[in-house]
Amino acid sequence: MTVSQPSFDFGDEPRDDPTNPTYTVGELAVAINDQLRRGFADGVWVTGEIDGLRNSGPHSYFALVENGEQGKAVLNVSLFAPMKRNLTPLLKKNRLDLANGMKVRIFGQLDYYAGNGRLGLKMAGIDPRFTLGELSQARDQVIRRLVATGLFDANRNRPIPIAPLRVGVVASVGTAAWHDFHQELVASGLGFQLRVCDTRVQGEFAERSVAAAIGTLSRGGDSDVVVVIRGGGARNELATFDAESIAIAIATSEVPVLTGLGHEIDVSVADEVAYRSLKTPTACAGALIEMIVAYRDATEQRWVAIEALAAAHIGTATGSLVDRAHRIARRTHAAVERADERLTTRRESLRSAPHRQLARSRGGLDATATRIVRRLPHVIAARQREIDAAETRLALLDPVNLLRRGWSITRAADGSVLRSVRGVGPGELITTQIADGSLSSRIEES
Repeated sequence: MTVSQPSFDFGDEPRDDPTNPTYTVGELAVAINDQLRRGFADGVWVTGEIDGLRNSGPHSYFALVENGEQGKAVLNVSLFAPMKRNLTPLLKKNRLDLANGMKVRIFGQLDYYAGNGRLGLKMAGIDPRFTLGELSQARDQVIRRLVATGLFDANRNRPIPIAPLRVGVVASVGTAAWHDFHQELVASGLGFQLRVCDTRVQGEFAERSVAAAIGTLSRGGDSDVVVVIRGGGARNELATFDAESIAIAIATSEVPVLTGLGHEIDVSVADEVAYRSLKTPTACAGALIEMIVAYRDATEQRWVAIEALAAAHIGTATGSLVDRAHRIARRTHAAVERADERLTTRRESLRSAPHRQLARSRGGLDATATRIVRRLPHVIAARQREIDAAETRLALLDPVNLLRRGWSITRAADGSVLRSVRGVGPGELITTQIADGSLSSRIEES
């Protein structure tokens, strides 16, 4: 294409030459818009991702962005109040709300705004099917990846406690969803113990916040189950729970995860991978209450059965005990009667036994006395002979007789018998006893 180079010959040409007009800024803006309307007379459809959404009074403004191979492309979009009112029923019908990060296909008229010198799009329509298709496609891709990695059914295979009273709650505290869930548990009168992570459940940081809260509550063994709740909302807002990071946090949770995400039509990826999904936060609380009530009722039924079984055993044991008591009583009476008979027999035997024993003893005593009288002279004579022999032996050992034979006994001054010359020294007095007297001597030499 050939572009003519304007002449810079500053001559005397008129400023309003039709072949080479000069525009004011305002005139140029009008000319640009005229060209845009002629070039895009029927309007234009544009796809991109909403960014920087803001509301200014009844109007909304945002940028439509695309990150392409040649860099980031940005188109400013204005949604003025009349068009916003016209599009609101269509958005509500499809349960969509404009939000940052939402991929859209919108229709509008290109417009160059002289006030800031920027080209923009005046939004006049939207294709909900495009957004819903994008959401569905992203959701399907996440599910396929979860199935491929074996995480899709991981949380459903977790064993759930029979009485899950320790509940970790991922919710935005202060919302109607939290209030409904909490009030339902409180009204039950059951002893639930709640650990709550106050979490953003929509918006830019919701995905990361919810995933982190699930991971925190599911670790450490302080929760029996984790519950993820939020109220109803637009379909694209609820698409937060189609995020892969949240799905992985649920799938890898160490405890079962229950979801009550407040939408009865759609099923999010979080619902798909959770141990159990409920329609609303209130239904989620109701499911927990049902488990505890079922456990309580089963426990009470078992207790009643135990009582009945114990009563039956006690009755049987009582009957057996009474029967045994009667048998024992009968046997005791019989034993006592036999014992009385034996005692009477033994008493009679004891009464007659002394007389018989005395008679036998008297007979034995008489026989012994007769034998003693008969043997007494022989015994006395034998004893006399023994005494005479002892006297003879004693006489032989008498010192007097020994002295008569010429023996003597020498004593020291203290009267002790001397048996060795070492017992006295020179000058000591000794006494020598002989048969007819004693002699005193003094030792001169030994």
